Amino acid sequence: MAPIFGDFFKNLLGGDGGGSEPVVSDPIEYNGYVIRPAPRQDSGRWLTAGIVIKTFEDGDKEHHFVRAETHGNPDDATSFSIIKGKQIVDDLGDRMFKSK
Repeated sequence: MAPIFGDFFKNLLGGDGGGSEPVVSDPIEYNGYVIRPAPRQDSGRWLTAGIVIKTFEDGDKEHHFVRAETHGNPDDATSFSIIKGKQIVDDLGDRMFKSK
C-alpha cells in the first residue's frame, strides 16, 4: 500500500524531476514563419519551448528551442514561448536552419 501513496505524492509534487511531453498549442504566423509553442513541465515548473517552422521549395524546415526560463503554469509558458519564438525569428531569420 505504501507504493501507492509514494506514487501519488511524487506525481502531486512534480513527478521524479524528469521532463514531460510538451503541451503543443495552436501555432501562430509571424513574418513568414510559423511558431508553435510547446512548453513542457520539468520538476513541477513549465519550460519555455517551441518550434519555428518555415516552408521552403524543398519542404518544411523546423527549429526546435528550449530555454531555461520557467513558469508556474502552462499558459504563461505558452505566452513566453511565442515571444521567444518571435525573438529567434527576428534575430536569426533563415540562418536558424543552417547546419552547423
